[in-house]
Amino acid sequence: MAGSTTPTVGVLALQGDFREHIGVLRSLGADAIPVKRPEELARVSGLVIPGGESSVMDKLSRLFGLAEPLKAAVASGMPMYGTCAGLIMLADTLLDAINGQQTLGGFDLVVRRNAFGSQLDSFETDLDVPVLGEPPMHAMFIRAPVVESVGPRATVLASLDDGRVVAVKQDNLLGTSFHPEITGDTRFHQYFLDRVAAA
Repeated sequence: MAGSTTPTVGVLALQGDFREHIGVLRSLGADAIPVKRPEELARVSGLVIPGGESSVMDKLSRLFGLAEPLKAAVASGMPMYGTCAGLIMLADTLLDAINGQQTLGGFDLVVRRNAFGSQLDSFETDLDVPVLGEPPMHAMFIRAPVVESVGPRATVLASLDDGRVVAVKQDNLLGTSFHPEITGDTRFHQYFLDRVAAA
């Protein structure tokens, strides 16, 4: 990282498994804080939007006055990493949304919510992620979304064997359908921190 100061990164802490992300980021040496209010968002150089229930996160972001500041942060180029529900939150287009559900947008993607079914349909698999090198990443999918289509501004980072897209990037944005914060593989978090440092 340039200079001696470590950028402060945030994890959206409205709902979901934000504590796990904070733990991983801190284990990598990051100054990671929970973000629940606009003034906390203003302190960070990058943001992780965790897994959880996307419709609840949407409602709470509006209730807490965070939705518009989050949209502005996306538009201004703040590095953001969305996992599972976080990927849904960043998508321009959402399929199977509940009535009234909104996204922050910014990611040139069409994402389908709960694409793999219920909690009972959760599964694990190994993924080749070329930007992270070897070995393959062990990925855990829990009520996960899937990227139905990728627009010209976005780049696929990983797909399942059947071709369904589960990891993407675009400019300042990074997204995965799965939960790297719970498998002990910190490479996606390090990749995000490298992007924050370079921004």
